[in-house]
Amino acid sequence: MKRNAYNSLIEWKKIPDGKRKPLILNGARQVGKTWLLEEFGKNEFESVAEINFEKQPQMASIFAADFDVNRIIRAIQLATGVKLVPGKTLIIFDEIQDVERGLLSLKYIFNDAPEYHIVAAGSLLGITLKQESFPVGKVDFLNINPLSFDEFLIAMHQDNMVEALKRKDWELISAFKSKYIDFLRQYYFVGGMPEVVEAYSVNQDFEEVRDIQKDLLMSYERDFSKHPPFEIVPKIKQVWEHIPAQLAKENKKFVYNVIRKGARAKEFEGAIEWLSNAGAVHKVTRISKSSVPIKGFEDMDSFKLYIIDIGLLGAMSGLDARTLINGNEIFEQYKGALTEQYVLQQLKCIDDLQIHYWTPDAGMAEIDFVVQSNGRVIPIEVKAEENLKSKSLKSYREKYSPEVSVRTCMSDYKEQEDLVNIPLYAILYLEQILFPKKRRYMTVFQDDSLLKALLGDRLVVYEPKPEFKSPTYDNVRHEQARKILEFVSEGPHSSKEILEKCLEVLNNKNNREKYIKPLLEKELIIATTKGLRAESKQRYMCTNKGKCFISYLNTCDL
Repeated sequence: MKRNAYNSLIEWKKIPDGKRKPLILNGARQVGKTWLLEEFGKNEFESVAEINFEKQPQMASIFAADFDVNRIIRAIQLATGVKLVPGKTLIIFDEIQDVERGLLSLKYIFNDAPEYHIVAAGSLLGITLKQESFPVGKVDFLNINPLSFDEFLIAMHQDNMVEALKRKDWELISAFKSKYIDFLRQYYFVGGMPEVVEAYSVNQDFEEVRDIQKDLLMSYERDFSKHPPFEIVPKIKQVWEHIPAQLAKENKKFVYNVIRKGARAKEFEGAIEWLSNAGAVHKVTRISKSSVPIKGFEDMDSFKLYIIDIGLLGAMSGLDARTLINGNEIFEQYKGALTEQYVLQQLKCIDDLQIHYWTPDAGMAEIDFVVQSNGRVIPIEVKAEENLKSKSLKSYREKYSPEVSVRTCMSDYKEQEDLVNIPLYAILYLEQILFPKKRRYMTVFQDDSLLKALLGDRLVVYEPKPEFKSPTYDNVRHEQARKILEFVSEGPHSSKEILEKCLEVLNNKNNREKYIKPLLEKELIIATTKGLRAESKQRYMCTNKGKCFISYLNTCDL
């Protein structure tokens, strides 16, 4: 089957030696990371040297003594029987989270042997990355999700339907609307887990689909018993099992009382964090205000939980395959929970998209999703059928007057001034629809050259604002600035994390003024909460200008 992430791997392969960092594929269990890397190696390289540390635990010892790269290379050749040829051999480290110091080794390979193409993957990397240090600025990330709806269509040999969506040929799409809806029904039941989609594309057997989904759920539950700290295992299972009931409520905000009467946040927050870090659930937090950056208005105590895949949610909920023949009934199941899950799952496939939901401090209005994209805050109202009426979206628009608002439902594509109706089966193309002229490559400063930059976990390049110039940053220490900017590009971090974890210096006033203050003054980073006096609670994130400055520093190295 074809995966959209394959194109990102191609772009990574083309990056010159010395600029190309080891690449880590991050994603939950069974989303197809290993298959994708093996397919990439088979098609794009002359040879592949693969080590699976779960199946070959003895190989963990190659990092135990030291990080002598020449010795490590010899050990890989001996273990795999493959001669490592720079530019012609792909080195795969699979299940690298099982290896102590495995992630750290990538730093030394990048420094001492940048000519090699090295990729790593693991099912619980999110947990590992939270628990142990990893080489900040020395690796890049690519997130792998279950198949999106367009990938599902391609697996079902419906390439022409995908091409019509990419071209935004709304007249043609409308003519085949019933066909899109029929495949959308199937996707709601089958979901996007690769093993399930592959079986369904061959046999079209819903009973087989459900059996595989149940096996996948059992493998997830075995992980819950095997990997987390023993004391939170029962709570992880309780949270997981109650997610369908939480989403079936009219108000889908996660409520601890649904798990057990009298339950409190501190009892279950560790379990929720573990599930989120493992990639098994998506936590969508509330924002109290619609303004850039929306991360600064995040209410961490109010959130919704969705699971990784709509097909697995249906299996957990006992969704009957017979709903597929009852018109659009499947879209309305559990008060529209499946449709919200579907939209969230497609939005998660869009790079660098911050996803939240909005409710006012007082009142009953709710916007299902609010995203930040291309410097804009975009409200997204989700409707399970063709209902075009939305009191909540009207209330939001009157309060904040957004440049553009989105309603996604079964209705055809339609523009109404600042309101755009996007069919559910096209929501994956949100950015292409709203910002069709957005360039994927950037002009870098005065020399007008093109630079393909790997920034954070996004394998695309950015276009700075036309007025951006490359000024002299006399008081910005370039190497430390690069480290900090790359660090906070991955998400907001405190000054303590920036200084101690990223720069490995003391967290004190002198170092804050030395390393962080100049970046704030030059607007390369921004404080997420304005006016917050307690420095320990403040978080900092990279600005678009900061991302451009990373590219500027990279051009200085060329």
